[in-house]
Amino acid sequence: MRRAGLLGVPWVRPWSWQAFLLACITIAVSAVLQGICVALGAKFYFAAFLPSLFVLGLIAGTPAAGFAALFTIPLVWWAFIPPYFEFNVLSSANADSINLFCLLAVLLIGLADLCRETMKIVSRGGLKPPGESAATNPQ
Repeated sequence: MRRAGLLGVPWVRPWSWQAFLLACITIAVSAVLQGICVALGAKFYFAAFLPSLFVLGLIAGTPAAGFAALFTIPLVWWAFIPPYFEFNVLSSANADSINLFCLLAVLLIGLADLCRETMKIVSRGGLKPPGESAATNPQ
């Protein structure tokens, strides 16, 4: 892990085992939060997973966030869509929820990747103005 220069956000190398371990921990914490929401009567199956995907993409990179998004779909289908703890045929509303989650996950992971790259540029001192090259003629 290394520290970023902007806001002190810790970064993990994108394809490291630490990134995928962080993804598994994030999925577990989000599942617990989602279980609490479902116990309180919420019908939003992916509500706790979307913000965690953005934060995971920001800290651990795109591969770990993509892994978490792909693992989230069967987890939610099995644990939070009735009948609970079994795979059953999805209704069209549940299939639409999964499709919407996939769209939002791709958009959030892409945004997190853009933010991560921007923070790298800012921590290095920003963009440098283009210098004069050998091809330019200063006449």
